[in-house]
Amino acid sequence: MEERGLRANSQTFLWLLEGCINYGSFSDGFKLHGKILKMGFYSEQVLCDRLIDLYLKFGDLKGAVKVFEDMRVRPLSCWNKIIHRFVVEKFNCHVLSLFQQMMKEEVKPDEKTFAGVLRACSADVPFYYVEQIHARTITHGYETSPWICNPLIDLYFKNNFVNSARKVFDDIQKKDSVSWVAMISGLSQCGYEQEAIHLFCQMHTSGFCLTPYIFSSVLSACTKIGFFDFGEQLHSLALKQGFSKEIYVCNALVTLYSRLGNLISAEQIFNTMLERDGVSYNSLISGLAQQGYGDRALKLFKKMHLDSLKPDCVTVASLLSACALVRDILKGRQLHSYVIKAGMSSDIILEGSLLDLYVKCSDIETAHDFFLTTESENVVLWNMMLVAYGQLDNLTDSAQIFTQMQMEGIVPNQFTYPSILRTCTSLGALDLGEQIHTQVLKTGFQFNVYVSSVLIDMYAKHGELVTALKILRRIKEKDVVSWTAMIAGYAQHGMFTEALNLFEEMQDQGIQSDNIGFASAISACAGIQALDQGRQIHAQSCVSGYSDDLSIGNALVSLYARCGKVREAYIAFDKIFAKDNISWNSLVSGFSRSGYFEEALKLFAQMNKAGQEINAFTFGSAVSAAANVTNVKLGKQIHAMIKKTGYDSESEVSNVLITLYSKCGSIDDAKRQFFEMNEKNEVSWNAIITAYSQHGKGFEALSLFEDMKQLGVLPNHVTFVGVLSACSHVGLVDEGISYFKSMSEVHNLIPKPEHYACIVDLLGRSGLLSRARRFIEGMPIQPDAMIWRTLLSACIVHKNIDIGEFAARHLLELEPKDSATYVLLSNMYAVTGKWGCRDRTRRIMKDRGVKKEPGRSWIEVNNSVHAFFVGDQKHPRADMIYEYLRDLNEQAAQIGYVPQHNNLLSEAERGQRDPTQIIHSEKLAIAFGLLSLSSSTPIRVFKNLRVCGDCHSWIKYVSVTTNRAIIVRDAYRFHHFEGGVCSCKDYW
Repeated sequence: MEERGLRANSQTFLWLLEGCINYGSFSDGFKLHGKILKMGFYSEQVLCDRLIDLYLKFGDLKGAVKVFEDMRVRPLSCWNKIIHRFVVEKFNCHVLSLFQQMMKEEVKPDEKTFAGVLRACSADVPFYYVEQIHARTITHGYETSPWICNPLIDLYFKNNFVNSARKVFDDIQKKDSVSWVAMISGLSQCGYEQEAIHLFCQMHTSGFCLTPYIFSSVLSACTKIGFFDFGEQLHSLALKQGFSKEIYVCNALVTLYSRLGNLISAEQIFNTMLERDGVSYNSLISGLAQQGYGDRALKLFKKMHLDSLKPDCVTVASLLSACALVRDILKGRQLHSYVIKAGMSSDIILEGSLLDLYVKCSDIETAHDFFLTTESENVVLWNMMLVAYGQLDNLTDSAQIFTQMQMEGIVPNQFTYPSILRTCTSLGALDLGEQIHTQVLKTGFQFNVYVSSVLIDMYAKHGELVTALKILRRIKEKDVVSWTAMIAGYAQHGMFTEALNLFEEMQDQGIQSDNIGFASAISACAGIQALDQGRQIHAQSCVSGYSDDLSIGNALVSLYARCGKVREAYIAFDKIFAKDNISWNSLVSGFSRSGYFEEALKLFAQMNKAGQEINAFTFGSAVSAAANVTNVKLGKQIHAMIKKTGYDSESEVSNVLITLYSKCGSIDDAKRQFFEMNEKNEVSWNAIITAYSQHGKGFEALSLFEDMKQLGVLPNHVTFVGVLSACSHVGLVDEGISYFKSMSEVHNLIPKPEHYACIVDLLGRSGLLSRARRFIEGMPIQPDAMIWRTLLSACIVHKNIDIGEFAARHLLELEPKDSATYVLLSNMYAVTGKWGCRDRTRRIMKDRGVKKEPGRSWIEVNNSVHAFFVGDQKHPRADMIYEYLRDLNEQAAQIGYVPQHNNLLSEAERGQRDPTQIIHSEKLAIAFGLLSLSSSTPIRVFKNLRVCGDCHSWIKYVSVTTNRAIIVRDAYRFHHFEGGVCSCKDYW
């Protein structure tokens, strides 16, 4: 053409370029580019566009970029071509820079542009940049395009923004197979395996074409959460779809069957694979090792050479992880030698696997020595050392590692902070944990759900529930771990209603609970005896695949035991396959707390006989049960076991022992236990103050209260019940009122009904009944039955009918079926000679079907409890008891005892009554005790009702004639009788 003198135009060059691109060579195209420049056609947009195609086809990216940069006007298609090739070559930074330049030049991007830019957003790109690009796609109207939404789904999952990924997926109008695959694989990778499986089922029923990759993702999800039955169904479906020989599917199936423990199927699939890669071997090697077939795993490791596969770092790391899992340090050391010989020592993955091996095998010394030989820039290794020292509960070295890594320029990541924070949590180092929390805020990890979840767990376990809840509320996308950490914290600290409300809120937000959440929610139901709700939550846990979970089984045992369902509790207990200490503890403590004390003690004996390890919590429950059945001998036997096992140094156990001895009437033992404690907390002080108060030692109780304050121990509501009761018992009216006022004015404590009842008792004992009535009428809260009953009892002592009737009216409004109220009112009329009123009260009681609770007293003699009722003739030694009672009555009468029970009978009744019918149960129990116990043993009698005035007077005289200490615990308090004097000062 040139030889003929014809000048080529732009169309000529366009045809020639097409030919070079389709049939020619790069050298011809390069020459054409030179002629285009020489002849001045370099500004032709269409030629530049094809020149870019030419350079890109022959792999000269630099030449393509040069043409692109020299263009005066660059159409969108050219931008997209360069962006696409940058993405293919993984030049992600160049893609983002080019996109920014594009925005500056106000070039309007299309779907291809956004798709390319989003694919260039890797983990190195700040996530806010992704969000900005997403916002631009919406502005340009591409929010429903699969081209754009598919990579967005992937990016949101990679940054753990699961809800955002869900929204993007839901907004796609026409989902393609890639959309489904991105969503399913993302859910599986982020721990939402069940949702991934559910979505796969939807995809399948919607008629979308399934791929080997999607089968691989869903099979992996089934493996992670143990949905092995569904995994086997997927295997059948893969066979029907013709994917049974696909390497991705086969590898996932090998992993599934290995985890299931079905190594026969795993090996069958492995052996029939048309081709095998490193993943194939790694899956089976790991499965063999995890099932304890370490030798076979090593043989398979050697067999890789026969498949012309050289074991790589991933293969060795897989085998090392398997050794770590089964704690086989010997084989692990052999692999370590192989790593050195194969020249793999510097591999980052293997360094981590080797360190993980030594840490999990508890060889911390070797782990530390190996750590010193590694590249210290690897933050993963530093994190592992933090875990290692955390396992040893070594806070000092953990803190030192954490500080040292930062001094050497290693920046903590999202796994560093949880590692050190967990150690702080387990060792109670909240101060250090708070310092690390401050650093978390400075480094921007407070929005990381993984870090935040560990912070929630730390604060929740230390009782800082307000702080924990604030952290939870600030997390944008909460996961199940963050929710359940808070729920468990509420349950552990007795905030059961809050725990259940949060559990319900979590479910309302579409978060499927894990085993910890279910167990905590059931435990919360146990705490408030919400049996039906607990059963419903247990049913949900079974549907979710947790029917055999140990923690849920233990919580269910606790639920039934706390609700008094003995049979159901034992059934739930028997269903637990591998019982642990918590299983036994749940049953013992549950029965103890629900009032089945004998059942709790029986189970404790079985547990001890079976050789189960008994911890401080179990001992506490058993001692509490012994205290409630007032079995001091058994309590002392358990105390001896506690000393033998070393748990006597635990303050929680010592506190229960104080209560045991107090409830069993042995105040000296309670005092000894308190003063022998090395570390006393507020519960310890409350226990001893309450003990002294109940045993009539008011001044001693108040003295201890002052000691408590001087030592800086803050009193609480329980403390003031003991203090106010002590003031009441010793008649310190002004002091009691002063202490009561100090609750709100000094200690910022709002008095509860029991504190008001103490003040009413204090005023009533002192005969200040009108003042007590005014005090009740001026209360800021509604008086309860306890307050009115206290006032009525005081009116009987001081024979004040007007105020007594006033108190009785209010009391009957609150508790019209309570027999004690009618008895008190009847007695008040009797002691004041109002026999008609007394009889009318008894008729009302009869007409309303209210039956008086029979008086019952019991005493323990030679490990057997002997119970007596009024006028009881059924005891085997009844004749001897009654004969001895006559002797005791004569001896008491000789030194001044005069029967007082006639005060409650009219003249006519006194002559008609059989004398044996008015012998109260405590007299019979005391007589039997005096007959049966040695002279050095105090008589300890317990009664379900208040001791009457006659029996009280009689016991004082008997304590003189027999020269014995007699202790009686009635429904109100302890009475210590000795030398004719009672500790209650004759007011109870």
